[in-house]
Amino acid sequence: MSSTTNSPTHHTSTIGAIGAPSRRNTELALLVFAVVIPVFAYANVGLALNDSVPPGLLSYGLGLGLLAGVGHLVVRKFAPYADPLMLPLATLLNGLGLVVIWRLDQSKRLSNYAEAAPRQLLYSAMGVALLAVVLIFLKDHRVLQRYTYISMAGALFLLILPLVPGLGANIYGAKIWIKIPGLGTLQPGEFAKIVLAVFFAGYLMVKRDALALASRRFMGLYLPRGRDLGPILVVWVISILILVFETDLGTSLLFFGMFVIMLYVATERTSWIVFGLLMSAVGAVGVASFEPHIQTRVQAWLDPMREFELSRAGVQDGVVHSEQAMQALWAFGSGGTLGTGLGQGNSDLIGFAANSDFILATFGEELGLAGVMAILLLYGLIIERGVRTALAARDPFGKLLAIGLSGAFGLQVFVVAGGVMGLIPLTGMTLPFVAYGGSSVIANWALIGILLRISDTARRPAPAPAANPDAEMTQVVRPS
Repeated sequence: MSSTTNSPTHHTSTIGAIGAPSRRNTELALLVFAVVIPVFAYANVGLALNDSVPPGLLSYGLGLGLLAGVGHLVVRKFAPYADPLMLPLATLLNGLGLVVIWRLDQSKRLSNYAEAAPRQLLYSAMGVALLAVVLIFLKDHRVLQRYTYISMAGALFLLILPLVPGLGANIYGAKIWIKIPGLGTLQPGEFAKIVLAVFFAGYLMVKRDALALASRRFMGLYLPRGRDLGPILVVWVISILILVFETDLGTSLLFFGMFVIMLYVATERTSWIVFGLLMSAVGAVGVASFEPHIQTRVQAWLDPMREFELSRAGVQDGVVHSEQAMQALWAFGSGGTLGTGLGQGNSDLIGFAANSDFILATFGEELGLAGVMAILLLYGLIIERGVRTALAARDPFGKLLAIGLSGAFGLQVFVVAGGVMGLIPLTGMTLPFVAYGGSSVIANWALIGILLRISDTARRPAPAPAANPDAEMTQVVRPS
């Protein structure tokens, strides 16, 4: 006789998805460092200036910690698989920028200017709030693809706003600002770069095959067909018009450079890079030949010492002479390798733009070459994580959008740092997260929010396959 024994029944089970860990605890640990380091720097400045711990240390630490905590909770809840490094890196840069802005606020030479650090902290809070809005309401970045041409219209609208009579404001020769009653000024171009990246990503995703076609080969380069040059010519013309009407070299370089980077990534044609560099050079040289504001900046780049001497001598020849470029170079030279120490430099001699356009010079003097390299490394890490996000993205639109935003961020850092260090002419843009400026810090927090959303989608584990309802339970029959 044999008996039938029921073994444990076997069901068709749902296979759990195996994917990347969320890494939110890693992000939280890094955020602690991102808050503690600026708090120590803040205390260092107070001790250097007044031999005492600054009275606002606790409120500053709590404020920055609150911003970091809110950002972390929003990411943990609404983008649990997002990149764990972007938020801590942005928080650290934002915090260090607040420290240096407060340090310049304490300067007696700059006593004629209103304190900027409290307002910058408010702008930072608004930026983190916008990051939260992006993550909460933008459930999937691919939704933005539907608004490709609306984005183009929106970007053009933002760029035209500063030219509207009564609304635009001419500040230090650049017409890139609009006046908002009760809030001061706003720079629409900072937000336009994000909107333009959405348009470029959507447009290039559809047209990439046509743009990748080459009609002939010349000197090792694949030359694009004539009709395919249209898009790059249109963007080039828009960049030149911005440069002419708003006298804003930085924004023109940023927009055109971002488009060329995305075009190269979409088509993998080196010829587009060559055409882009040639056209940007032609445009910049052409406009500089008749635009006095651009000529002044080029002259200050070519011979900063002469501009310094003319400014000090009070020469009135119809051209604005500035000593800022030379003062910035002296600040870098005074810093040496390790710097003079926080609060112990003289970068406030630069004047009114010390906490905005030229804030990197304060880092260079008070933290030295090592400090500047650390700041640039932090920027490089953000760009690297953005490129990594582009590589991990599963859809072509997400890839192009991530590379466009990362490229725009990297170009802005290069244009600003290169101008302050004397590598290229000054552009008047602000260093992301670090320099004083509400438009810049708010827009760049939104940029980080979109990158976090793309990385969350890219790193999110694939959904597990559904269970088969027709599966039958099986029994194993064993002999007695």
